[in-house]
Amino acid sequence: MKRATAICVGLLALASPAAAEPPVAVIEEVQGKVTGAEFMDYVTPKTVIKIGEGGSVVVSYMTSCRRETISGIGTVIVGSEESVVHLADVKSEKTDCDSNQTHATTQATSAVAATVLRSVDASKTALPQPQLTLYGASPFVEAKGRGTLIVRRLDIPGERQQVDLGGTQLKGRFFDFARDNGTLVPGGLYAATFKSSQIVFRVDPQAKPGPTPIVGRLLRMN
Repeated sequence: MKRATAICVGLLALASPAAAEPPVAVIEEVQGKVTGAEFMDYVTPKTVIKIGEGGSVVVSYMTSCRRETISGIGTVIVGSEESVVHLADVKSEKTDCDSNQTHATTQATSAVAATVLRSVDASKTALPQPQLTLYGASPFVEAKGRGTLIVRRLDIPGERQQVDLGGTQLKGRFFDFARDNGTLVPGGLYAATFKSSQIVFRVDPQAKPGPTPIVGRLLRMN
């Protein structure tokens, strides 16, 4: 009993209030009774997740690419690269993801992307460097609200996909290409545009289509 009490106190200490930090992980799946996190929440260090009987959660870290499936009654404290788990069972794996994911947001790079895309249009030999690599060929795109999502290939002209979003996408901001059997070409260089946001990315040559781990195919357009 004393040992369990000490562990709980330690967990509470880890979860004490702190200055706002950027998100380090994404919640890829929630099953059953779970409090403190929902599907596709971005979570920061010291976030507390409680799992009830029959519940489970999948936490994927965007820098370490560690993917944890946590189940059973217990408490989870989100860390910077892995979780601290009390009582619940943890199964972890190393998955393919780009550790630049936390920095490759379009707010910071849209101006750069616009410049390089203009250069591509002006000279077909001037291909930009990708800001991000996707390890799944069916992107999971964060694009909030209404607008037209355009994905076009840069290294080979002609391939272009357009999706008109009416704001009814998952949670009002997520569109999953895998749900419509959408896929891009492994090894291809692409640009995605949504409203005023643009980002250049490459699809890994070994990327597979379909619902592969979200952290490896997440494209944040907001």
